[in-house]
Amino acid sequence: MSSAIEQTSAPEGLTVRHPQWVLVAVCAMALLSTIGVSMPYPILAPIFVGGPVDGFTHFAGLDPKFLMGLALAANPLGILLGSLFIGPLSDRKGRRQVLGMSMGATLLSHALTAYALSERNYVLFVFARWLTGLTESNVAVARALLADMHAQIDRTRAFAWLNACLYMGWLLGPLVGGLTLPLGEPVPFVLAGLAMLPCMWVLLLWVPGGRPAPTPRSSPKLGFWAALAEQQVLGLLKREPLLAALFALQLFYCLGVNALYEFAPLWMLENLGYGSVGIAWVTAAQCAAMTTASVIASKLRQSRRPLRRAGLLALCAALGLTALAVLPGPLGLLAIIGLGVPLALYNAVLPAWMSERFADHGQGRVMGLLSTIFCLANVVMALAGGLISLLSTRWIMGLGGLTCMTAAVALLRLAQRETAAANNGHAS
Repeated sequence: MSSAIEQTSAPEGLTVRHPQWVLVAVCAMALLSTIGVSMPYPILAPIFVGGPVDGFTHFAGLDPKFLMGLALAANPLGILLGSLFIGPLSDRKGRRQVLGMSMGATLLSHALTAYALSERNYVLFVFARWLTGLTESNVAVARALLADMHAQIDRTRAFAWLNACLYMGWLLGPLVGGLTLPLGEPVPFVLAGLAMLPCMWVLLLWVPGGRPAPTPRSSPKLGFWAALAEQQVLGLLKREPLLAALFALQLFYCLGVNALYEFAPLWMLENLGYGSVGIAWVTAAQCAAMTTASVIASKLRQSRRPLRRAGLLALCAALGLTALAVLPGPLGLLAIIGLGVPLALYNAVLPAWMSERFADHGQGRVMGLLSTIFCLANVVMALAGGLISLLSTRWIMGLGGLTCMTAAVALLRLAQRETAAANNGHAS
């Protein structure tokens, strides 16, 4: 195994002696890490809406649903801030070093979250969730590491396997969280922190160290902090008009996705009376569908028109979310589970295309941009949904369907323009 970390860096990418072992190691690390990240999500609705009436669930006299929305927003707000810099930081300091630092900090922040719950301290709980998000913003680094090895492993296939492990983590994490919540509200967060220990072990043994080769547009002569400021991910939008367009449409798509991720548990609580265990099982079924779809995606041929495929998948997601605004409980459960398929396939197609198209900006920076978009949408939807949920969670799903539909139409139009431009280029 140790020979897998022997590597060389070249302008065309990262070369390792045993790329398949590195792929397995990164996927295993992503699985274990995501179990820790996803444990809390299905239990926040039962904690706030179904919990005792005290200074925690009714802090400052506010509605528990609104407080839950603030708590939901705190974690992605931290990830959003971290995603601006952690990808570019890994471009300069190395993937393994940055991953190790973030995992150690995540362990400590989960412990702080558990302490805040045991003390029934809402302000400390929200701060701990924000701090946990700040340290969890490392999925972009894992994707960048796999993208570095594009000469040895197909990007779409590698991303599909990585996504499959991420979704499997989202399957197991909520299940463990929901089943252990009856043991005490701090317990899932303690387990989430402990999940970081095997992640760090896998990282140390099998993931390559060192730094990737500088990309043509990097600035190796700048100082550390100056380089981070110059290379933070939002700077890409000024350089690439196409990336600015993708930022907008991806933001709309992720708003819809996060409507599902964040408020499906509340939808199930309100429409079916499900508690933490029932929500955990439904979430596990959805993630199983996503895992299966990702495995299938890893075996499909690479599309000649990936943007068009992404647009059609976004359209499927839009239709499913819109259906949740009107479907009765049992049929709604089928829609929640079935939506896992187009979401998983989309996440294999678009990142792979962006990794190839914008590789000269640095893989950490490009993958960091995608993480930033997702987390920004997460924050916006958590805050907006916390208010809209005072009326009905069905309204949230309808809004998510509308934003996904907007993204789908924009993607299909962009795909047409890209195809026309390519045809004109071949003709000339």
